[in-house]
Formats: sequence, C-alpha cells, structure tokens
Amino acid sequence: MADWDWVTISALATALGTLVLAVATFASVRSANNSARTAERTLLQGIRPLVFVSRFSDEEQKVFFADGHLLRVPGGHGAVEVTPEGAFLAISLRNVGTGVAVLHGWVVDRRVDSGVAPDHAPLDRFRRLTRDLYVPPQDVLFWQAALRDPADPTHAVVQEAVRTEDALAVELLYGDDEGGQRTVTRFALVPHRTDDGSLRWLATVGRHWYVDRAAPR
Repeated sequence: MADWDWVTISALATALGTLVLAVATFASVRSANNSARTAERTLLQGIRPLVFVSRFSDEEQKVFFADGHLLRVPGGHGAVEVTPEGAFLAISLRNVGTGVAVLHGWVVDRRVDSGVAPDHAPLDRFRRLTRDLYVPPQDVLFWQAALRDPADPTHAVVQEAVRTEDALAVELLYGDDEGGQRTVTRFALVPHRTDDGSLRWLATVGRHWYVDRAAPR
C-alpha cells in the first residue's frame, strides 16, 4: 500500500509539474504574442497617414493637368471649374499623420450629410488616380481630378453644383507607403462668394473610416 502511495504521489507530482510547465509556456507565448502585437501597432502608428484639409495659412497649391489646365488652390480650400474641355477639381490637403499618405482613388457626389449616409461609398466606386500623389507627413500637397466626358454622370453632378453654387462631397481612399492602413476620408467643398464676387470653394472634413480594421469610433 505504501509503495502504491509513493507511485501515485510520484505520478501526481509529475502531472503537477507538467501542468505548471504548460501554464508557464502558455503565459510566455501569450506574453510574446502581446509584445508582438504591441510592436506591430507601434510600427504601424509610425507610418500611419491621416489626411485633413490644409490650414488657411498654408501655401497656395498650383495644380497642373495633362492638358495644361491650371488650378490655384489656397490653403483650406478646394477648387472646382467647368470648362468646354472638362470639369476640374482639386483640394489642398495636409497629412497630420506620421507616415506618407499614398492617394489611391476618389468619389465625387452631391453633398451628403453623415447622418443620411453614415458609411463611405463602396470601394468599387472609387476611381483610380491617373498619377501617383503622395502627401508627406506633417506637410501639404493636393488631390486633383479631371472629368472630360460630358456623358459621365459625375461630370453632370459637378456641372450642376457649379451652376447652382451647391456643395459637393469628395471621398478619398488612401493608405501608407506599404500598401496597408487604407483609410477613406470624406470632404465637403462648400461654395461661397468673396467680397469681389468671385466664387471660392471652402474645404472641410466630415468623417474618416479605416478600411482594413475597426473604425475609430
């Protein structure tokens, strides 16, 4: 009986030791995973872009198009022009994030209220830019688009907004220079008349969405 007790005790001790080792291994693996996730978040934070409208004090942006058309965009503003050659749009942007913002695509529509359209446009609606545009961190650049086909429905939307002096909604899709952390930011272009009667377009930011992870709200 005593021998059996020692055998049992030895087996229980071995089992207990194995359990303790398993718990320690699990805790070690979990801690390593947490450390890896923290390191990943820190790395991504270091290259995360976040695009806003530029400040009024930022320098004017000179936006050239392939056909030689030029838009001058003051800080804090956008520009919208319709000519016989097409509809031309631009927004002066400031990247307040810590990484380079690579602009991927855009959608222009009639102005939408966030309460009415709480989500961004489907990703398959975004038009790809015809040239690469990069907004450096803590610096300014611009977004630009041209609509040259009068039969394009978006061309008609822009033309009508200029005619009636109504606001436009612009959604930009962008990410970091590694191709990740895609974000959609919704802007509004709001027309107003200056003291000399010229038409200007104030730019504002309405909302941001993270495409590849949970939204910031």
